[in-house]
Amino acid sequence: MTRLELLAPAKDLACGLAAINCGADAVYIGAARYGARENAGNPLEDIAKLVAHAHTYWAKVYVTLNTLLRDEEIPPALQLISQLYDLGVDGLIIQDVGLLECDLPPIPLIASTQMHNHTPKRIAFLEAVGFQRAILARELNLHAIEAIRQATTRIELECFIHGSLCVCYSGQCYLSYALGGRSGNRGQCAQPCRKAYTLVDGHGERLDTPPHLLSLRDLNQSDYLRELIGIGVTSFKIEGRLKDQAYIMNIVSHYRTQLDAIIEGGDYSKSSSGKSTIDFTPNPDKTFNRGYSHYFLHGRGEQIASPDTPKTLGERIGSVALLTRRGFTLDTSTVLHNGDGICFYNEDRELRGTVINAVDGSMITPDKLEGIERGMVIYRNHDHVFLTQLAKSHPERTIAVTLTLSDTREGILLLAVDEDGNRAEARIACEHVPADKPEYALLNIRKSLAKMGGTAFTCSEVTIKFVQVHFLPVATLNALRRDVLDKLITVRTENYTRAKGQIRKNDVPYPLQTLNYHGNVLNRSALAFYRRHGVIRITPAAEYGIDMLGRKVMTTKYCIKYQYGLCQKEGGTPVEDPLSLLDGEGNRLELHFDCARCEMNVYLGPKK
Repeated sequence: MTRLELLAPAKDLACGLAAINCGADAVYIGAARYGARENAGNPLEDIAKLVAHAHTYWAKVYVTLNTLLRDEEIPPALQLISQLYDLGVDGLIIQDVGLLECDLPPIPLIASTQMHNHTPKRIAFLEAVGFQRAILARELNLHAIEAIRQATTRIELECFIHGSLCVCYSGQCYLSYALGGRSGNRGQCAQPCRKAYTLVDGHGERLDTPPHLLSLRDLNQSDYLRELIGIGVTSFKIEGRLKDQAYIMNIVSHYRTQLDAIIEGGDYSKSSSGKSTIDFTPNPDKTFNRGYSHYFLHGRGEQIASPDTPKTLGERIGSVALLTRRGFTLDTSTVLHNGDGICFYNEDRELRGTVINAVDGSMITPDKLEGIERGMVIYRNHDHVFLTQLAKSHPERTIAVTLTLSDTREGILLLAVDEDGNRAEARIACEHVPADKPEYALLNIRKSLAKMGGTAFTCSEVTIKFVQVHFLPVATLNALRRDVLDKLITVRTENYTRAKGQIRKNDVPYPLQTLNYHGNVLNRSALAFYRRHGVIRITPAAEYGIDMLGRKVMTTKYCIKYQYGLCQKEGGTPVEDPLSLLDGEGNRLELHFDCARCEMNVYLGPKK
């Protein structure tokens, strides 16, 4: 039976605990240093607490150490890895292959999407050198993922299913570094792809386009989980290590529901234990999103950009039907509330927002009416009632357990067996005092034993095997139940199997014999790794200090020509090349179009 993993992000301990409680099978979190989200680091003591909580449910915790390392950073990184292994972490997400030349503990290695995992040959190579899992490039379509699965045997495939999209192939973006010295490969991306740009043609003439020309919508693969499972994906990843707890609870709960529906009655199972209970209805439209896309999963076709704004739009509510001096009405059946945040595009296509102060029947009174016009589309980007409900919510995750109470020569024995087959016993020596009212006594026994509030368990069945029904004080039953459940937690911990990793130091040829700065070689260990695997010519990483002027800083499947009807292959409007993007600081990005590969390459041009 195939085990499926729902993998959630954690900005901090609170988000990690919430993700587990809402049903995540695994969580990925950053340590204090060397993660691809520099502002999402966590102390070791918090990671230890998360590991303990996750392992109660046989869920896993992976730690991100997925930046490029300088030579002087490798020793402290190795010390950190050893500490993480000792804490019980289940896997390490890495980008820098220099770590494979080092003496690592037997922790499973996961190839970060920053390693540009986009071809069967690359993934087969990762499998050959000891990676347990590869996080696939977001740009892959179903056929490409299937080809990767067919070219490999053991390596697990992890796929992004939700969250923000990088416009560039991950690990191949040098735009932030080129413009301001903040390297995405070092966890410091300034997100210049979300900035406003002007598109000009080869004559320097401005083309009429929205401003945020490199900004993409967010990913949502809710409709295609079955297809991904069918071609061999087993881990389904939610992006968002900078997202808040409300986002984590909402999105994790949404995908838990989706995957459970697939698992039920199929040849699949969860990769962790327990069932989550929530007191809200998850809805991905109600937390951060820029509108959704399936990206390239079914090839090119849908519009994937969010060019008007890089900010969250939320859910489309309706159009302004009536406008007065104090408020407006909408052509919608959706009920708005005091405290809701709304947004809209003004006549200059700039996103503006305000807060609702009052709702009187159909009349809505905002804090600011400026910019709102009749016929304008209104979005709700802050659902006050929904988010308040999330803030007050306390999701619970419990493991099913059956209890069997029987008498012994010396007293009473309680056996607990959980849903994974773990067993624990608790005994109490006592006299066998016949109950005056057997039926009433049995009812009280079942009621007392089934109370498991405040524990990780829920009682699915109580069986009583008495030769003669005994009278047992409630205090005795409570003590017996607490004892057996404490022992069962200990047994679960002892029986939890942590996977072991093993680097395979061999000379399997790397798919390329030449690496330029896109190979991201920043330390001597990485250089030695590629030399051992047959790479002949190696240029240091961009972060080594090379001048990026005139160099390619981004490669993307997203095409501005296609997006705006300028693609000649699609019969679009002819335009004079080369096209360029200009920002407000004098930077020029030159666009080169590789139509054979259906890719757009971005080069750093001279300043205006």
